This record gives sequence, C-alpha cells and structure tokens, in this order.
Amino acid sequence: MVVLPKSKIQSEQVSGKERWFGYLIGPCGTLLLNAVLGVYLNVYYTDVLKLTGVWGGAFLMFFPIVSKVIDAITNVLMGQIIERTRTKEGKARPWLLLSAILVPVTGILLFLVPQASETVQVIWILLSYNLYYSIATTIYNMSHGLMVPLSTRNTKDRGLLSVFNNVASVMISGIVVALLFPMLVMPRLGVSPKAWLLCMGILSVLAFPLIMLEYFYTRERVTEEIGNTEKVRPVKEQLNVILHEKYWILIALYFLISTLGASFKNSALVYYCNYVLGSYNDGITQTLISVIGGIPMGIGIFAVWPLAKKFGKRNVTLAGFVLYAIGGIVCFLFPRNMVLMLVGQFIKNMGGLPGSYIFAALFADILDHIEWKCGFRCDGLAASVNSVITTIAVGIANSVLNMSMSVAGYKAPEFIEATGETIGYVQNAATQNVFIFFFVGIEIITAVLLIVILKFLDVEKHVEKEQEEIKARHAEAAGQSNQLKGEA
Repeated sequence: MVVLPKSKIQSEQVSGKERWFGYLIGPCGTLLLNAVLGVYLNVYYTDVLKLTGVWGGAFLMFFPIVSKVIDAITNVLMGQIIERTRTKEGKARPWLLLSAILVPVTGILLFLVPQASETVQVIWILLSYNLYYSIATTIYNMSHGLMVPLSTRNTKDRGLLSVFNNVASVMISGIVVALLFPMLVMPRLGVSPKAWLLCMGILSVLAFPLIMLEYFYTRERVTEEIGNTEKVRPVKEQLNVILHEKYWILIALYFLISTLGASFKNSALVYYCNYVLGSYNDGITQTLISVIGGIPMGIGIFAVWPLAKKFGKRNVTLAGFVLYAIGGIVCFLFPRNMVLMLVGQFIKNMGGLPGSYIFAALFADILDHIEWKCGFRCDGLAASVNSVITTIAVGIANSVLNMSMSVAGYKAPEFIEATGETIGYVQNAATQNVFIFFFVGIEIITAVLLIVILKFLDVEKHVEKEQEEIKARHAEAAGQSNQLKGEA
C-alpha cells in the first residue's frame, strides 16, 4: 500500500493558510500554463508551424474535435477512478501528486515539435496534445475541481474558497496573460520555434512546485466525514441520478454555453487584436483590451461575496450577465473603436464578476443537494460529465475558428531569419469579420442564454437545511457502526 504525504492542514475549520496556499497560490502554476496555452497554442500552430493549410484546412478543423472526444472519454474514466480511490488523504487530492509530474513533462512536449516532414509534425502534435490535455490536465483538473466541494460543507467557507480559487485564475489571466505576455513576451517570441520552446518550457516546469503546494495545503473534510467505507455506486445508477436532477442539468447547460462563449473569445483574442483593432504584436492593443476591460475583476474580490450573501449567489450571477450582454453589444457595434471597445469590455467584466468568483460554490451546493436527495454522492461522475461538456465545447470553438480562418483566407505571418523580424500581413475583410464575430459577437448570445438558465437555478434556497439533514444521517450511521463494532 502506497503511503501518501500528509496534508499540512489539520484544522477542522478552513484556515487562512489553506485559503492562501491551497486555493490561491498553489493552482497558479497550472492555471498560468493553461491560460497561456488557451490563448496562444492555436497561434503557435497557425503562425509558427503554419498548419492552417494542412489537408486543405481540414487538419486544424478536425484535430481539436477528435482530441477533445478522447479528452472527454478520459474525463469520464478519471471521474470513476476518483470515486473508487480510498486513501487517508482523500479521493481527489492524491491525484494532484501524479499531475505534478505529468503536467510539466507533457507541457514541454507540446513545443518540442521536430523540424521534420508535415506527416511527422502532425503525428507529434496529435500525441503531445492528447498527452497534455487528455491525460495530464484531465488528472489535474478533475482533482483540483473537486477541492472546493470536498473541502467543507460550510457555505460561507465554500464561498471564500471559491473566491480565492478564482482570484488565482483572474490574477493569472489578468496580469500575466493579459498584461505581461502581449506587451513583453509575444513581441520577442515572434514565430521563432526555439523562443517558444524556451518560454513554454519555463512555464511548464513552474507548475511542479505549485501543484505540490496545492496538495499539501488542501484537505477533503467532506470525504473524511463520509468515511472510506461508503459503497461506490455503479456508473449507471449515478448517471441515472444526475440525468434526472434538474439542477445538475441546468448547471451542465451553464458550463456548456459559458465555455463555448469564453473559448471562442479566447481563441480569437490575439487575432482580433493583431488584425482588427491594432497591428501585429504591437505590444499595446491586447494589453489595453485585457487589462482595462479586466480592472473590474480586481474590484470584484471585495464586492462579489458580500453581494452574494445578501442577495443570493444565483441572483447576483443572473444580474451580472444582464450587464455582460449590454457590454457585449457595445463592443459588437464598435469593434474598431478603441475607446468604445474598452468601455464595452469594462462593462462586460463588471457583469462577469459573479460567474468568475462564486459559481464554484453554487456547483458545490448542487452536489450536496444530490447527496441529500439520493443518499449518496456523485462527485466524480458529475464533475467528469461537466468536464466532458466543457472539453467538447473547447474543441468545437477551436475547430470552427480554424476552419473559418482557412475558408476566409487567413495569411500567416512570416519570420525573416536574416533580420530576426516577424512580419504580419493585413487580413482581408472576411477574415477580420470572423475575428470580430468570434471575439465580441458570440458572447452576447451566450449571456442571454445564461440569464434564462439561471432563472431556474434556485438550489441554494434549501441547501443549509439539506446539509444539516445529511450530517445527521452520517452521524447516525457512524453511531450504528460503532454500536455494531462494540457488540462484536
């Protein structure tokens, strides 16, 4: 039997060290790598490796979808592996240890593409992409994603952990990916394969110590409360439960639609800033769009949770998406006007605050509601199916964007080896319209759909009462178990 390192968190209540190290600093390594890859990996494929025209544009269209189908399968498998994991350190946390090794190694492999034939490069990309996304990050994301629901049943503590967890994400995407990367890093990377490998290699290696920090400063109190003797229900039984639970169906639709909108926006961000609003790698356009528009995310650290406690997590999130849609309309009407784009981005991000900071706590409420209703937890399966949905959404977004670029006639930049310069071409009107629609148009539609979904997502009304009943059940079961042991 493998003996796992013990958590440094021994307190029964969520502690300050747990919030800061386990939920804020610890996740930053993988979040940073994933955030950079989410925005720039497709740019690496289209601009550095120049794969837009491979198989007449079909490769970059079908490759993301095929890979995400594989990723979806591994998500389901990983969810069931977590459900069947029984250790003193929990059922999800132990897998953070394995991901601490796999994430850095596979992250480097993404950019070690050999300077060989087109066929060799295609095979390498297929293998490295799936090693990273279908295995390494699946293991990390599934275990990391269950930390808030399994950390505690205290709704206040959950909310704070959700805020800290998402502050890390916002901090990484808002400061590093939005500010430092486009202004300081991208102009120096250009389309040089060696420069990309060095930069992404450093980011990959950084993930290891931070994932380890997350492991040591988290604790699964809910798993400990239930105990390691809980019977693992068959997948069919678990699936039947979640597919007949309206709140889970609503949250799954929420994940699908919000991820689609965000994936289209993130995939198109660099292209939009380079070819519509600014000039190629000018070092300022993307920074302004991301940072000025993202200022509300910093303010939200202090404002969102007090509002959610007063008005409810669902209500505040719903109101936020109304504002999000208004900001999106401003951006869509004036896609080439820097001032109005910044105003629209500011309004959008004000509206996106609740969804960014507190929605993980609402998902945790739904998992508790399922346990209250059916008598057992479906954490692994519910999280894996949600992850499958969001995974497929990312693949669809990348696929549709790449195919649209190919059809519209996207022209990749050229690297002049003699001077070390990268020249970006002016794109035709059709290509520019693709970037406009994907960056600012689609999220207006998704915001409206999310408003409708949230109208029916009122799970938090009875969650505290349900949690008390769950605790009473476990206490009664533990008492009966101790009585039987005494009689034996």
